[in-house]
Parts: sequence; structure tokens; C-alpha cells
Amino acid sequence: MVKALALFSGGLDSTLAIKLLLEQGIDVEAVNFTSPFCRCLSKGQGCASTTKLAADLGIKLHVQNCGDEYLRIVENPPHGYGSALNPCIDCRILKFKKAKKLMEEIGAKFMITGEVLGQRPNSQRRDAINLIDREAGIQGLVLRPLSALHFPPTIAEQEGYVSRDKLLAISGRSRKTQMELAANFGINDYPCPSGGCLLTKKEFAGKVQDLIRYNGRLTVEEIDRLKFGRHFRLSPTAKIIVGRNAQENELLSFLKKPEEFLLKVDGFVGPTTLVQGNPVEEDLKLAAKITARYADAPEEDLPVKIWNDSLNKIFKVEKATEQELNQYRIVFDKKRRP
Repeated sequence: MVKALALFSGGLDSTLAIKLLLEQGIDVEAVNFTSPFCRCLSKGQGCASTTKLAADLGIKLHVQNCGDEYLRIVENPPHGYGSALNPCIDCRILKFKKAKKLMEEIGAKFMITGEVLGQRPNSQRRDAINLIDREAGIQGLVLRPLSALHFPPTIAEQEGYVSRDKLLAISGRSRKTQMELAANFGINDYPCPSGGCLLTKKEFAGKVQDLIRYNGRLTVEEIDRLKFGRHFRLSPTAKIIVGRNAQENELLSFLKKPEEFLLKVDGFVGPTTLVQGNPVEEDLKLAAKITARYADAPEEDLPVKIWNDSLNKIFKVEKATEQELNQYRIVFDKKRRP
């Protein structure tokens, strides 16, 4: 049997691409690339497990973390960003380079992906696909079964490993054809189309943008902190995360480093706030006002407790105004790309 390596996100398109090749008798192994920015949600039951999906398909799964290489790309992608902070082209180049190395290690003859021509505006245009294949050094090696008939025959087709007349000509952003195909194959549990990369979400992208601007380099630890809470940049050296519910309040307390500060309105129900960086007293007072804003408490003279491993004090503050919240809230700024 001829072996192929599939780039497997766990999504519907890559699942269908694998299924089409299995139907042609190809021995498929899959690789799933992980990063701190993935957020694939199952259509049926919450978090989709690529391990379970691979087992259901009867294929071997390799899992690789994109690592620090990917974080450096996010900081400064050679081919730029998409609509938010998503470096899709450079992300694909990196993954294809890693997949090519794995393909050679397992003895695969070619690669397959679930890419659909024109579905993603940044990385699945024809010119972008050609650029990615060229820079990753994989020209002719990648078969895209869902859109194969829109491209010249690949090595897999030329060598007779697969039959071109059993491949498809899907294009565009509609998912109707894929959903019909899934129903025919009996595939019912798959991530919804709105899942995917957090870097495409402008609210989250703004937080990453702020982290790059003021910290210089991204770390997995700091990225994980961006996934919850309300985020405010108080000054170049101080930032706060305000919990939105009891679970986030507990998490902020757990994640606090010895030198960082926690704030809470004393005697009233409200959020826990984590202060990061090197705040001066004015930063701490502002953090107290913002914390008070989200507390179930009166408007004036609220006691906000602030503490870390070496400090424990109380500020009396008024609640921050809506104008102050808007002034310091971290938002995405397309003009201020890192």
C-alpha cells in the first residue's frame, strides 16, 4: 500500500480529505500540529479530540507542537498578517516544512490536506497556495482532495497512486457540499466552522498585540493568561487582568507570581484583579478603581484591598468611569501592528 501523510486539524475538511483517500486504498497517517492559539470546538460534544477522531478513522496520529518557532513567526511574520494577528501564510509554511520531514521519516509518498480553494481569504487563494508550496519546498507533493480538480495533477496522481476522477472540485466559502459529504460518510461529530485560531479573533489579537509591544517576546505562559478575564493596559510598565466570574477569580489567584499584586474590594462581592509588570502607586490606585467598577457595591469610598508577598494595604477609591475603562481597555489596533 502507498502511504500518505495527512495534515489533520480534526476539522471537517481534513477529515473528509482523509476519508476520500482511505476510500482509494491509501495507507494514511496523520499529523496534528498544536499551538497555544488553537480553539477547535466539537459540533456535538464540546472539545473535539483529534486522537479519538483518528482512532475512528483507523489511522495513526502524530502530534507535534509548533513550539517557539511559531511564536517568533507571530511576533514578526515575513508574509504579514491576515485580518487580525493571524500569520496564516507563514504558519502554513512552517507546518508544511515540519510535515515534509515527518513524511520522509515514515516513508510516505505524498501529503494530503483538507484545504479548499478560496475558503480562507489569506492562505487558500491560488497565489498563496503556490507561494506556500514553493517556500516550503513541497511543490507537487501536496494533494488537496476536496479541490484537486482546480489544480494541475500532483505527483500522487501522475504516479497513479490515486485516481483523479475520484477527487473533487469544491471551492469557495460555502460548507454545504462538505456537510452533505459528511452525512454520506456517516460523519456527525466535527468542529463547527467558526472554530480555529484565536489569532483571527480581534479581541484576542489585541491582547497578543499588547503583549508583543510591551514584553517584546511571546511565551506560552503569558499567552495562556490572555484567554480569560478583562485586560487593561495602565501604563507601559503595568497591566491588569480583571476576573469575570468566580472561576476566573480563583484562577487569577492561583496564577499569581510572588511579585505580582492581587486586588479585591473589601467586604463586597466583586472581581479579583491581577496586576502584572512593575506598577507605581498611581497604577495601583487606577487598578483599584477599575476593580471597584465591577463590584456589587456603592459608588464612592470603596475599600479595595491590595496585596502580594511583601505588601498588604487598602485604597479608598471611587469606581472608574466608563471613559476610564475605554481609555485603558486593551483593544486591537490594525494600524499598530507589531
